[in-house]
Amino acid sequence: MNIIGNRKFYYAISGVFIILSIGAMILWQLRPGIDFKGGAILELVYSPDKRPPVNSAYESLKGLNLNDLRITPVGDDGLTLRFRETDEAVHQKIVALLTPMEERRFSSIGPTIGAELKQKSLRAIALVLLGISLYIAWAFRQVSKPLNSWRYGVATLIALFHDLIIPLGLFSYLGHFYNVEIGTNFIVALLVVLGFSVHDTIVVFDRIRENLKRYSLDFENLVNQSVNETLVRSINTSLTVLLTLAALYFFGSESLKYFILALIVGIFSGTYSSIFIASPILVSWFNFLNKKKPV
Repeated sequence: MNIIGNRKFYYAISGVFIILSIGAMILWQLRPGIDFKGGAILELVYSPDKRPPVNSAYESLKGLNLNDLRITPVGDDGLTLRFRETDEAVHQKIVALLTPMEERRFSSIGPTIGAELKQKSLRAIALVLLGISLYIAWAFRQVSKPLNSWRYGVATLIALFHDLIIPLGLFSYLGHFYNVEIGTNFIVALLVVLGFSVHDTIVVFDRIRENLKRYSLDFENLVNQSVNETLVRSINTSLTVLLTLAALYFFGSESLKYFILALIVGIFSGTYSSIFIASPILVSWFNFLNKKKPV
């Protein structure tokens, strides 16, 4: 399979999704949840056929003057309430007005803590990206020909940005049209995706390093052979994970649905980039450097 020879086609596919994702982020932006903007969330579960209509719930709570109140039905028997930060007294009044039911979860986060969590989340992603790139450059430090080890780190970084941007674009779309919010769970999903993606990429790069010692092929054919040798392993590993995540998405807890979706999209994107983006970038870079050399 001539993956490297057809790399421009795979670049084009990624380019389309990246442009769409960046467009979604610019047009609609991500919708931050209470973890990042502050506020309160209350999850309630009712007995079968006992859940009140959403309009009725709004009317019951009208006298409390809850700021930015949003009530969302969850599954067949649940309600999720989101509103501004509140105290325990108001919380108990809400519960009293909407009984009988089971309180599944209540969280209240102030805007200061939310802003701090947002900064820490962004810092964590930045540190992970930097750390992974430096590690790749160090791990392949003995590979100096035909490309220096730091170029492997840069190729990995480009692939990781690819894996981040696509889930970010999807959740910008979901936030605008379906009011899906992101919180710390979403950041955890992104970090898991980065780890999974770099794992696949290292396997391919390691095979390239081994084949550089074994064969005297030109660099493009050698990289193509290395990618093909690890192709089945990468697909089987990712497929196993994706099947498990798909089962959790369709049959698991409603509260984890979008966390699982972020993992599914990110891991699919990461598998694609480790095969069709990271290694082809090395070849494109190698060819570019050779063109610049004087004849």
